[in-house]
Amino acid sequence: MGRRKLEMKRIEDKSSRQVTFSKRRSGLNKKARQLSVLCDAAVAVVVFSSNGKLYEYCSGTNRLDEKGNVVSVSDMTELEEELSAALMHTRARKTQLMMERISGFHEQERKLSDEKEELKQQLQVASAANPKDDVGVGGQSGGLNDSADNQYCGQTTPPQQLLTLPLFKD
Repeated sequence: MGRRKLEMKRIEDKSSRQVTFSKRRSGLNKKARQLSVLCDAAVAVVVFSSNGKLYEYCSGTNRLDEKGNVVSVSDMTELEEELSAALMHTRARKTQLMMERISGFHEQERKLSDEKEELKQQLQVASAANPKDDVGVGGQSGGLNDSADNQYCGQTTPPQQLLTLPLFKD
């Protein structure tokens, strides 16, 4: 009975993905061990899970740092813990900065809302103080035509018709 060809894409089901990860990690370590024994080669396998957990296989004393020095398992574990701590610190700082920015946006929103309410109140006070200005030429609301009707804007003859455009709408 033959195997079917497996399409190389991410496994969506979390439990199936974890089972596959464990089986394939074990198979990879087994192949590395066989290669080490059969070919007398120094083999090292380092695997990080999706959760950031470290899995390693090392034939003999093949634990070297970037300078070629031998590194013990306890040193590597300490390094892993330092990396985890640095990652947690970075995520905490990122979260803090995002929260500060969101807080700033909320404050800006509140100020703009207050300014809008203040402008609405000023408009209501202005329209209450000048009730005659509510209707201009042609039945449009405004308030600029009254002074134009009285003064003709410096002309000797009255203007044909002044058009008032509404500036504010509720």
